[in-house]
Amino acid sequence: MSTRGRKPEPPQASPPASRPEATVSAVEMGARQREISVSEFFTKNRHLLGFDNPRKALLTCVKEAVDNALDACEEAGILPQVVVKLEVVSNGEPPPPPSQASRFRITVTDYGPGIVRQQIPRIFAKLLYGSKFHRLRMSRGQQGIGISAAGMYGQLTTGKPVQIISRTSARTPAHYFEVQIDTKKNEPRILEKKQIHWDSHRGTQVTIEVEGRYQKGRASVDEYIEQTIITNPHVKLTYITPEGETKEYPRTYHELPPSPREIKPHPYGIELGMLLKMLQDTKSHWLSGFLASDFSRVSPRLAEEICKAAGISPRKRPRDIHGQAAETLYKVIQSTKIMAPPTNCLSPIGEKAILSGLYQQIKGEFYTAVSRPPAVYRGNPFVIEAGLAYGQGLAEAAENQEEKKIPLAEGEDQQGNHELARVIRYANRVPLLYQQSACAIFKSVLDTTWRNYGVAQSKGALPAGPMVILVHMASVWVPFTSESKEAIADYDEIRKEITLALRECGRRLGTFLKRRERAQSEYRRRNIFELYIEEVVEACNRLKGGRLPTEKLKEQLQKIAMKRTGGEKTDELLGKKGGGPEGLPHSIIITPEGIEGEVSVPIAEAPTETAPPKGTPEDEEEAARPARRVQKPQRKTTARKAGGKPEKRETRKRR
Repeated sequence: MSTRGRKPEPPQASPPASRPEATVSAVEMGARQREISVSEFFTKNRHLLGFDNPRKALLTCVKEAVDNALDACEEAGILPQVVVKLEVVSNGEPPPPPSQASRFRITVTDYGPGIVRQQIPRIFAKLLYGSKFHRLRMSRGQQGIGISAAGMYGQLTTGKPVQIISRTSARTPAHYFEVQIDTKKNEPRILEKKQIHWDSHRGTQVTIEVEGRYQKGRASVDEYIEQTIITNPHVKLTYITPEGETKEYPRTYHELPPSPREIKPHPYGIELGMLLKMLQDTKSHWLSGFLASDFSRVSPRLAEEICKAAGISPRKRPRDIHGQAAETLYKVIQSTKIMAPPTNCLSPIGEKAILSGLYQQIKGEFYTAVSRPPAVYRGNPFVIEAGLAYGQGLAEAAENQEEKKIPLAEGEDQQGNHELARVIRYANRVPLLYQQSACAIFKSVLDTTWRNYGVAQSKGALPAGPMVILVHMASVWVPFTSESKEAIADYDEIRKEITLALRECGRRLGTFLKRRERAQSEYRRRNIFELYIEEVVEACNRLKGGRLPTEKLKEQLQKIAMKRTGGEKTDELLGKKGGGPEGLPHSIIITPEGIEGEVSVPIAEAPTETAPPKGTPEDEEEAARPARRVQKPQRKTTARKAGGKPEKRETRKRR
């Protein structure tokens, strides 16, 4: 249609401008500001503490209670004895199966030193309260959050308080507390306290009711218990599952680990802000005295040199140093060559204890362990330890052999064993079960070229084969990636030490695999010889007219065949002989001294333990003290005659 002759439409009027909304004044915004309690923060952000989901929350509660129990026992010089019990809470209804239950009661009992009455409410119902945060010494707990956070989670999900029973000696009464956290003030709220009768002469029992999910398998409570025993063979642990099954983990190492000592901060481990705070808080009157007394590895002479290089009088008061002078002092400290911090603040597991734990919990053919020399990151000393178990147990190997005998259908291929290696991570003897890919340990395992040691490995993947790799980091301050303590941060110094430890384990494994492959070849040769021994004996007997002692000739030929194919050494390498090196049947340990491993047996013989009376852990300590030690295997020596001269070996005359 044509638009000619039409009048243009008048322009539409724009809508009137809306009036601006009333804004909030600065006074009103200021009135809304208030302090946030740390308890309120973690109540809304409980995932930061490891309470992401019900299954993980159940594990975290058990882990925090067990860690506290082990730390208390070791610090008091008591061999730890811990009982962990999980129960399904039904609230008056028929209890559902554990796999379908949603509420559990966790009870952890230790027979350690106990807790004094005044400290019980704050320890279990106040976040960031503890004795380990300000001390530079190795311990499982670091931040003073764990057990109180577990109680806070139980309070949020079930509304039930934490129940504590503690007793310090047989002469003092047992105290019972029910406590909760006042999240606004981060202070304990005591619901009930009284003296009760408790059978145990000393120790602590903690009961927390939480919402959770129980499921066996990887990253479960069961796996945490098993991995804890590997790196803590000195612990006697009893685990009562939700099904009512009691699992006993006896003590296999009857010595406490060396007690770590507290050290002072190292100059390389502080920053400028920390130095300014220490200058204000010190009790020293002179700068040189402050440097020598408040830091480790700084002698009075070195303190004088630092003051001279910074252009500051050694007699100047530390509180008067600030601004540019403090910054200059900090730069001089960082550029001065200072000895590494002492390592008596650490308590590594040790190669023998690692071998003992691996052998008890993991079935294999080869075990080895490596402890690296102490190293330093950011002024904090640390030690990396690694262990490796390779191969299958005898039962699993027999099952695989039976499976191979089954005939295959037409077109069916034999499925090989392509399982990947399993990595077990530890920090200060505590298993790390989550955030594996974010951990420096797991990254170091991936970066190690295991193909160089005879193990199959795809690019960017774990090595393939029946292998378990254990890595432990011991430090006064483990650099975790989050408050939940699930992964170790990626520092260059830490990665370097982990890689070196893994390479040493790989070299020993490669030596074992090469020797075993050669032994298998020699064993096949021996079988071929034995096939023809019967025919050779019969032929020789016919040549002699039937007068030849056939059995004697047969034994001689078998001895020659065995000698030419490695003898008993071949049988030991292949597990054909019951007693292997180091007294470990069907296994072998490679150490720096050689394939026989001329070190003492890692598995200490347990003394005959009698069941202690209920509530008397002192009796068990007395029974554990006279633990026998296995003597080191002695090297073979040349047999000597009565006259003192060595015997001459008989030599056969050549025909």
